[in-house]
Amino acid sequence: MGKKIRDWGSLSVAVILGCVVLAGCGSTRPEIYIERPVEDIYNIAMDYLLDGAYEDAAKAFEEVERQHPYSVWSTKAQVMAAYAFYMDNDYDSAIIAAERFISLHPGNEEASYALYLVGLSYYEQISDVGRDQGMTELALSSFEAVIRRFPETSYAKDSRLKMGLARDHLAGKEMEIGRTYQSLDLYVAAINRFRQVVEKYQTTSHVPEALHRLAESYLALGLTGEAESAAAVLGHNFGGSTWYQSSYQLLRKSSLEPRLSNQSWLSRLF
Repeated sequence: MGKKIRDWGSLSVAVILGCVVLAGCGSTRPEIYIERPVEDIYNIAMDYLLDGAYEDAAKAFEEVERQHPYSVWSTKAQVMAAYAFYMDNDYDSAIIAAERFISLHPGNEEASYALYLVGLSYYEQISDVGRDQGMTELALSSFEAVIRRFPETSYAKDSRLKMGLARDHLAGKEMEIGRTYQSLDLYVAAINRFRQVVEKYQTTSHVPEALHRLAESYLALGLTGEAESAAAVLGHNFGGSTWYQSSYQLLRKSSLEPRLSNQSWLSRLF
C-alpha cells in the first residue's frame, strides 16, 4: 500500500529514553544472546534499530524481556520489538508482538500505538482489488478499534484517513466483480454488487461509476424506473462527471430521462 509510514514521533521518545536514561547508544554490534544488564541489551537493540538492522533489533528487544522480565525496560522493549518487526516487513510477527503487548498492558500509554501498529501491519498487506480482501477487512477492524478506544490520539486521526483508503479498496473489489457479472449479462448479480458500493461505501470514489452501472443494468432488465432513479441520483450528486453524461445519453436513447422515483430504494439513501 505504498511507502511505509514511520512513526518517528512515537519512536523518538523511546530513542531519547534509550539513549539518555540508559547512558548513551553505542555503535558496536555484540552478540545478542549473552547475559547482560538490561541497559546494555536495550542499547544494543536501539543501535540495531537506528542502523536499520530491524530483524536484529527485534531479537534484541525480545531478549530484554527474556533476560529481565520484571524490568521497566521489558515493557518498553515489547512494543519496540513490534515496531522493529513492522519495519522489517515481518508483519505477522509485528501483529503477534503488538497484540501480546496490548493483552499484557491494556492500560499502558503505548497501548494506543500498539493497536495502531496492528492496523498498519494489516494495511501494508492490502493487495490489489483482484485478490482476496481479507487483510483490508482486518485493517479496518483494527483502525476502528483505535478510534473507539483512543479517539483523542494522533493515531485515531491517521486511522480515520487510512480507513477511507481501505474502504475505497473494498469498493473497488465490489466494482470489479460487478463489472464481470455485467459483462456476462448477469444483471441481477451485477446490480447486487453495485448496490453494495452505493449503500456501504458512499464516500468512496467508486460511487459515480456504480450509479451509472446500475442505470445500465436496470435498463437492460427493463426496469426503467430504477434506471431513471439511478441516473437522477448520479446527476444530483455528480452532475459534472463523465459517468452522468454517459447515463444521460443512455436514457435519452430510450426516450427516458433522469427522474428519482419515490418507490426506488435509492430514494431512501439520497
